Amino acid sequence: MYQDLFDFRQGREGYYGQFGGAYVPEILHETLAELRAAFDEARHDPKFWRQYVEVMSTYSCRPTPITYCDNLTRLLGGAKIFVKREDLNHTGAHKVNNVMGQGLLMRRMGKKRVIAETGAGQHGVATATMAARLGLDCRIYMGEDDIARQRPNVFWMEQLGAEVIAVTDGTRTLKDAINACLRDWVESMSNTHYALGTVCGPHPFPHMVMYFQSIIGREAREQMQKQTGKLPKRVYACVGGGSNASGIFAGFLEDSEVDLVGVEAGGLGISSGKHAARIAGGQGCPGVAQGYKTYFLQDKEGLMNDTHSVAAGLDYIGVGPILAHLHDRGRVRFESATDTEVVEALKLTIRSEGLIPALESSHAFAAACREAPQLSPDDAILINQSGRGDKDIFTVADALGDERWKEFIQGKAAAYESAARKRGTL
Repeated sequence: MYQDLFDFRQGREGYYGQFGGAYVPEILHETLAELRAAFDEARHDPKFWRQYVEVMSTYSCRPTPITYCDNLTRLLGGAKIFVKREDLNHTGAHKVNNVMGQGLLMRRMGKKRVIAETGAGQHGVATATMAARLGLDCRIYMGEDDIARQRPNVFWMEQLGAEVIAVTDGTRTLKDAINACLRDWVESMSNTHYALGTVCGPHPFPHMVMYFQSIIGREAREQMQKQTGKLPKRVYACVGGGSNASGIFAGFLEDSEVDLVGVEAGGLGISSGKHAARIAGGQGCPGVAQGYKTYFLQDKEGLMNDTHSVAAGLDYIGVGPILAHLHDRGRVRFESATDTEVVEALKLTIRSEGLIPALESSHAFAAACREAPQLSPDDAILINQSGRGDKDIFTVADALGDERWKEFIQGKAAAYESAARKRGTL
């Protein structure tokens, strides 16, 4: 099935069932054609994948390990719980898999400038890291609201030499950052590559990002067989656009006995309307935006709805077209987790296993913890910990109502204000 997804001989290139495509201004057609040609040439060159794996093994801790969660398993009962540790990648998330691959592709194409969008900031940090390593000019677009809640990542992007542009349009989140990137690309395509961070956007981006992220699933399948002697009963991954989910699912798509579960942002609850559950919430419908067709949260006139999630990286209106197609085929099941469930799952995981998953990844933990007790102790489930929670310290501390953290922040703010007054800069 994995190979069938990318066999376009029997259908329209860049489509997965009814989803996908490249709905872009005519001015971008030639640039996308150039990118498709470069990518097709690279992926059919065995040396390219070997070069990619070598770079990831020497630069980003690949293969990342699988951790057995003994305490969590005993506490919940039911299935044995395993975690794929993408948080151990350089820059702290799965995002580096994609950007290092696209960086190698840029080198083939001779592009000297890279732009990217980011929500949670992990893709922005990874892109800035790649740009620093390869000597590229880098600009990152990030929604103003996401900048406020992911300030540590903004700091590191800037230290790495990237120019971070605050997007003040619309909802000031990931959707608007993607729009800003597309506008930049139209004006700079001759020397610029858009390193789109997820399995969305116009063809070939969904295909290309899944290709690079499939390293997660390739490793995980082999590791689970070696560690447990069999394949997992279920594989869980959070889904915003869906790059980490597409990556780990890729390793198991042809194994019909393995259930694949994508977990979307339930926000404040589906009935509240403040969520980003496009499929699990039953409120997404097929539409076209940002260069591709998929399930979007939109009104009857096709205007995009506002979204909400405690996790900046899941706060997005659409879902990758490959995942939308796999849902329609019944291969991927979608669930959602509310902000409250996510924070509780994060607390449980931290205290029981000493793991600190990102808020995005904690959605997968929430669903897995909900379902594990219903399974047999002979079953094994696998959770993709797509990122680590360092970046979420402000959001999590606020959600937990940590008074000592608040006192620390207030003290720091008072100290900065005092110092500024002394310098006469306030």
